[in-house]
Amino acid sequence: MRIIFFGSPATALPSLAKLLKGGHRVELVVCQPDKPAGRGKKLKPCPVKAFAVAKGLACYEPERIRKDPVALEKIRAADPDIIVVVAYGQIIPASIIDLPKHKSINVHFSLLPKYRGASPVQWAVLNGEEKTGVTIFRLNEKMDEGDLLASEAVSILPRENAINLETRLSHIGAELLHRTLASLDRIRPVPQDHTLATYAPKLKKEDGQIDWNQDAETVDRKVRAMTPWPSAYTFLRGRRLIIQEGQPSFETADHDSPGRISAIEKYGLLVCCRNRSLYLIQTLQPENKKSMGAFSFSLGGNIKASDVLG
Repeated sequence: MRIIFFGSPATALPSLAKLLKGGHRVELVVCQPDKPAGRGKKLKPCPVKAFAVAKGLACYEPERIRKDPVALEKIRAADPDIIVVVAYGQIIPASIIDLPKHKSINVHFSLLPKYRGASPVQWAVLNGEEKTGVTIFRLNEKMDEGDLLASEAVSILPRENAINLETRLSHIGAELLHRTLASLDRIRPVPQDHTLATYAPKLKKEDGQIDWNQDAETVDRKVRAMTPWPSAYTFLRGRRLIIQEGQPSFETADHDSPGRISAIEKYGLLVCCRNRSLYLIQTLQPENKKSMGAFSFSLGGNIKASDVLG
């Protein structure tokens, strides 16, 4: 098939690679514009653009595709059979969605209609879901509301964080996309039950702040959901600490003071949470410093068991 591919982050790469390996002709790749990165703020292409350029594929990077007539002309000139969208990052107008013979399909990392929106993997982890999956659906101008074509459910592993789960789903989604395209003419689209819809809005930086008045299991889900972005964080002596790895402890605190460091061990810092539950911080990143083990941080920062986070 002649395909135009919309995508930007690394999680879109397995689908793009699978299309090429499957013999499809990717006539154009549409992705987000280059963005400043690093201390020098030099412009850096998104992962999909970098991959496409390396493969010799044509790319286009509209700032606002809904207001870009050039995008529509490029897509019309490419004459695609179908448009495939994987984590593109912008709302695509109907004038583009409906242009190809087979219109447009989207690979979404949840079991729709659950977790419509920009951050389905993170919210699934944050809410303690036991399973999630990948859905392929017909795209329309509404947010993830199109008819369902295919889906595959998977269990969320006990210690899996959002980035590891999203990476796993990206490969599952690529295989599901390959099978869906192969049988597209035989698939009967199924309308979503909108009464069952839940939402996964885009995360903000402040969403990562840890509330030590929650129990250790809830804190653990936040750390796993917010890693690596926007990151789970707390404060110590007015300075931000990003919590990168940890887990709930089987022990309980001998006091009920959420946020207080209960003990400092070689394997990390035990912090009191709600109902005297304890969360073990294993790896963290102090403000403006590199990642380090929590015990090493305690030695260099003169941290005491009576210190309070938050």
